[in-house]
Amino acid sequence: MSAYTVRRATVADAAIIATHRASMFRDMGELPVAEVPAFEAATEPWIADRMARGDYLGWLVEYDARVVAGGGVLLSDLWPTPRIRRASRTAHVASMYTEREHRRRGLARLVVRAILDWCAANAIELVTLRASAEGQPVYEQLGFKPDPKTMRLFVAPAPQH
Repeated sequence: MSAYTVRRATVADAAIIATHRASMFRDMGELPVAEVPAFEAATEPWIADRMARGDYLGWLVEYDARVVAGGGVLLSDLWPTPRIRRASRTAHVASMYTEREHRRRGLARLVVRAILDWCAANAIELVTLRASAEGQPVYEQLGFKPDPKTMRLFVAPAPQH
């Protein structure tokens, strides 16, 4: 019987990460199926570039030598805050996805625990994420708290002249 294994992603995994990211948005109803290929094509080089620079780190779950789940963190600089009084890095969990036939087996939890272990070992004190309704209970069980202070604004691009 095969077991699930977690490993760090490499730049060579950018395509599967892009596929997972597109699938995540598709499953949440935010990306129409017809737009998935174009989204993947735009996402793969972006991920590969960030991975090569060390700004995106990914973890993948394999089963029978096939990637079936994964997620990662986008790292950025964090200036001193009232709680963290020194400049540091922050990690934003992103692109969490598990293929349908492997869901409800704790794979997201495995990935997030690997991420949190890495963050602790690398002095990352602030980890954020944006959870889907389906994923929120998993993250809450791992200690994440909803933050009512988080707000978003989509700014329209300036007209081109």
